[in-house]
Amino acid sequence: MLRYNCAVAYERSAGISEAASAVKRGALVVLPTDTVYGLGCDAFNPPAVEALLAAKRRERDMPVPVLIGSWHTLDGLVDHVPAYVHDLVRAFWPGGVTLVVRHAPSLAWDLGDAFGTVAVRMPLHAVAVELLQLTGPMAVSSANISGQVPATTCDNAQMQLGGDVAVYLDGGQSAQAVPSSIVDCTGTRPRLLRAGALTADEIRDVVPDLTD
Repeated sequence: MLRYNCAVAYERSAGISEAASAVKRGALVVLPTDTVYGLGCDAFNPPAVEALLAAKRRERDMPVPVLIGSWHTLDGLVDHVPAYVHDLVRAFWPGGVTLVVRHAPSLAWDLGDAFGTVAVRMPLHAVAVELLQLTGPMAVSSANISGQVPATTCDNAQMQLGGDVAVYLDGGQSAQAVPSSIVDCTGTRPRLLRAGALTADEIRDVVPDLTD
């Protein structure tokens, strides 16, 4: 288990490199995001995703979301999205809105019992984005045991997850102590599944036909 202080330039560089290597070999990492800390792995490595679920003590009926490092990555994960998805991406990415979309059937991943959908977000955090640009899409859930309070510091995450994680990237206190908002984008109209970092009214300013 390794831990790096990302406030120190040389540690940040070394930590991101080590975390990327860990992800590529199927290990778990903890990374800071603009909401709470995340527990992540290679989204296309089913055994790694199983290990993530086991570390969180979480069942498959709660599929793992995916973080991406650029807007354009979304195009490679889906066959088609409603036009309002692009409005949400332009308004809120990178940022605190997770979008549930129908993923391309050809994708070789298993994120849990998601029934052809995937929850995707681009975080507004330089360390997270730099790591994602090295690894590609990562399966990332909040860095805590299911049912416990999501970690807002690296210490919180390490206390809960311990040696199940290969690399911890310490980015200091989370900017927001709440998880992202979640919008279901699988239908003709967007539907709010969870209000979080952004309120329903803030999202409705961009997509007025949002339902909840």
